[in-house]
Amino acid sequence: MKQVQFTRMEDGTAEEYAFLWDLETEYIHALPDRLMKALAGLGETLPGYRITRLEHSLQSATRAHDAGEPEEMVVAALLHDIGDALAPAAHSEMAAAILRPYVSERVYWIVKHHGLFQTYYYNHHFGKDRHAREIHKSHRWYEDCVHFCHNYDQNCFDPDFESKDLEFFRPMVERVFSKPKQEFK
Repeated sequence: MKQVQFTRMEDGTAEEYAFLWDLETEYIHALPDRLMKALAGLGETLPGYRITRLEHSLQSATRAHDAGEPEEMVVAALLHDIGDALAPAAHSEMAAAILRPYVSERVYWIVKHHGLFQTYYYNHHFGKDRHAREIHKSHRWYEDCVHFCHNYDQNCFDPDFESKDLEFFRPMVERVFSKPKQEFK
């Protein structure tokens, strides 16, 4: 296997960086496969819930798909909780960061803020402000995030709901992640 020779980035040559860029491009193109594997890894039931995090994600994406949402929103619904395992205190931000180069600013904003917006459904049970999301009340996508949470998140814990399977969404994931809307460099 060919490798670069530098041990400090400042010592790299143009040829080494061109070589690395080719490898990085291949790695970036394989992102849909890694995302599908990560989603499949959400298949264990979280303590206390009646469904797995994967099933929650599938219900979310199925509902968005069946409602006729654009493909980037369906994929966002599928991935909105992918950060739960590694960033439970900041899962929304992690999912949004994954999506950001590939989706509109609107979809990115919705995913980034859905965690806060979801607290509307349970904060009051902990003596906290259920209206905490209203700090964004004047934002142009506030109502869109309310809609996302109400229709594609808070209602997606139903063990009797018939979701589409993960492979149904693979072509959508591949299309959304095939063309960044923002540059990686």
